[in-house]
Amino acid sequence: MEAVSTENAPAAIGPYSQGIKTGNMLFSSGQIGLDPATESLAGNDISSQTEQIFKNLKAILEEAGLSLLNVVKTTVFLRDMGSFTIVNEIYSQQFRDHKPARSTVEVSKLPMNSLIEIEIIAVDDSP
Repeated sequence: MEAVSTENAPAAIGPYSQGIKTGNMLFSSGQIGLDPATESLAGNDISSQTEQIFKNLKAILEEAGLSLLNVVKTTVFLRDMGSFTIVNEIYSQQFRDHKPARSTVEVSKLPMNSLIEIEIIAVDDSP
């Protein structure tokens, strides 16, 4: 088991890792729309935060030698399920034809008053 860490995604703000790789699997911690350069939210709207989350997730995947094509499961936490259509549009643009399994839940609060958080599970299925 090894911790995955990159400067291209926000540093962990608590006792956890950006991701853990074990065997051929990567488990990411939940990512909010935090810009690693400024350590603040990328914007106050759901689009900006969702787009930043995907930048963060791609950086973690890249550090582990993977890409969005390796993602098999996502969990999306939304503060307002009314944002689902906007999130779904950005999500679809990021994954394109690849369609990982997904759960989406509405929650009352997220770190730093974020509007969204996404975590992933990826598998390295290369020989």
